[in-house]
Amino acid sequence: MATVRRMVPRRSVVAGIVLTVITCGIYGFYWLVCLTDDMNTATGDEGTSGMMTLLLLFITCGIYGLYWAYKCGEKLDKARSDRGIPSSNGGVLYLILYLVCYVAAFALIQSELNKMAE
Repeated sequence: MATVRRMVPRRSVVAGIVLTVITCGIYGFYWLVCLTDDMNTATGDEGTSGMMTLLLLFITCGIYGLYWAYKCGEKLDKARSDRGIPSSNGGVLYLILYLVCYVAAFALIQSELNKMAE
């Protein structure tokens, strides 16, 4: 049985960082929604949508973001293995980056998604 390759759009990491800084983090919310939706597309998993993730982030005063960052690592590992790319346990890395600087976590996740878009 052939594997279905789901394409995700390439997004500029630098533009995401710059726009997040310029808008004092407001663009980061949009980026979070896009990352979540792209992650679901890449894995073929109809998990929590981007808007629901944003809502849960607000409701839990940011605590849901920690879970989200860890799950992104697991989903990226699944997407890599589906494409025959060696995977590593990135969940812990994204969790730590999210704790230190969420923009860095977003940038690294976006970079990995961009690699899958090629």
